[in-house]
Amino acid sequence: MATIGEQPIFTTQAHVFQIDAGTKKDWVQASKNSVSVSFYYDNTRNTYRIISVDGSKAIVNSTITPNMVFTKTSQKFGQWSDPRANTVYGLGFSSEQELTKFIEKFKEVKELTRQASGVKSGEVNGTGENHSHPSPQVSRQNLHQRTNSLSSIQNDSGGLRERRNSFTQGGSNGLPANTSTEAQLKYENDRLKLALAQSSANAKKWEVELQTLKNNNARLTAALQESTANVEEWKKQLAAYKEESVRLKKRILDQDKGGGGDPLMVGQLTDQLERIRLDNHNKQEEIKRLNAQLQDLTIKDGQTSGLQVRIQSLEEENHSLSLRLQDAHRQLQESRSSKDQESRELLRLQEILGSKISELYETHETIIATIRRESNS
Repeated sequence: MATIGEQPIFTTQAHVFQIDAGTKKDWVQASKNSVSVSFYYDNTRNTYRIISVDGSKAIVNSTITPNMVFTKTSQKFGQWSDPRANTVYGLGFSSEQELTKFIEKFKEVKELTRQASGVKSGEVNGTGENHSHPSPQVSRQNLHQRTNSLSSIQNDSGGLRERRNSFTQGGSNGLPANTSTEAQLKYENDRLKLALAQSSANAKKWEVELQTLKNNNARLTAALQESTANVEEWKKQLAAYKEESVRLKKRILDQDKGGGGDPLMVGQLTDQLERIRLDNHNKQEEIKRLNAQLQDLTIKDGQTSGLQVRIQSLEEENHSLSLRLQDAHRQLQESRSSKDQESRELLRLQEILGSKISELYETHETIIATIRRESNS
């Protein structure tokens, strides 16, 4: 929470994450939604803090120091380590522009903090010390002073041993240098795996739908071929019916001109003509229905082509995701190898430092013994 003397100087919106305190690798989402993240300036202490509050809970409370570094790990994600809070904070932004603005503000505030620290350091270091060379004739009082001084060196060397041990065992506030990078790579790796699985599931779903459409297309094509054959047959029958109708009409007209004829035959011919007309009408309706089916089949064939294009696009996307996943695996392995190499180098330097401190301590003991012998003599 901000105090009375603090004033906000910059505010943005972001999703807040913290490194898992147990594993020091995985990210834990501190805010369910995007929250306000603000830079605050305390004019009484001349300090800067990053503060974010979700409801009544402060999820970010980080005092900026000149040694802090904000690292951009992706287009919309960045992080920084806070040894005082013993955690690593991560911020996810809605766009790369918002992340860039935050980085610029972080650099600006860190520079102001460095300048303020420089002023305080100058005030402390401004007091000079006068060093004089000791006289060849050393009095007993000077010997006692040298003894006391070397005793203080002994106490300092004990402090050095404690710091060496703490350095070897690892401080409670220290974080491995590559922990945040490895955690981000693992996060990107898991995200790519999830995207690849989702894309594969979508591709399988579209493949099933495409196969269904292909089956429907084959069935409709067979029906269309059969209907086309029927249409040709019906056209031939229709032409025959028209010829028969013309012939029957001619016979009726001839009979009418001849002065009558058999009424029974005339009635049969009339009925036959009506049946031919009815069949003609039915065949015309069937032809219209088949034409409508042909248009529907053409539309579905176009949809099938669109699905094929979409499935091809999904396959290309799957290939791209696979390549990115392989690259993320490679980067993760390189990060782990680099971390192991740095750990071995760190152990080697610790051993060298320990041996140097031991030599310094032995030299110190020898000097103390020599001075005591001179003092007793």
